[in-house]
Amino acid sequence: MNEPKQVGKGILYSLVVMFALMFAGSLVVSLLLTLTSLTESSFSWFITAISFITLFIGGFISGGKAKEKGWLIGALTALCFSLTVLLFQYLGFGEAFNVKQVLYHAGFMGVSALGGIFGVNLHGSRA
Repeated sequence: MNEPKQVGKGILYSLVVMFALMFAGSLVVSLLLTLTSLTESSFSWFITAISFITLFIGGFISGGKAKEKGWLIGALTALCFSLTVLLFQYLGFGEAFNVKQVLYHAGFMGVSALGGIFGVNLHGSRA
């Protein structure tokens, strides 16, 4: 069984990677919105897809670092991500999650847990 300290480091590392990927994706979208005649509504599916891919990568990384219980570590990674987003949204804008956001974040948790499963299995096979 992994030490909680090691699992925490894996989750923290994956959160840093996820937020860096989200930042890079936001930068690209904002540049495209600024420099072209595209509108925000034309990017909604792209942004959603990037979000799910990023959460999968985060779960994959945390599962690979944990080397066991990838589904749990991936779900915890998504939970930490969701709590961070909720805190920024609530403390910064005074708004809680709406039903649509809760469904998105539940999907994030599932995708991140799946990424954790893949991460454990792919990293575990190399050892």
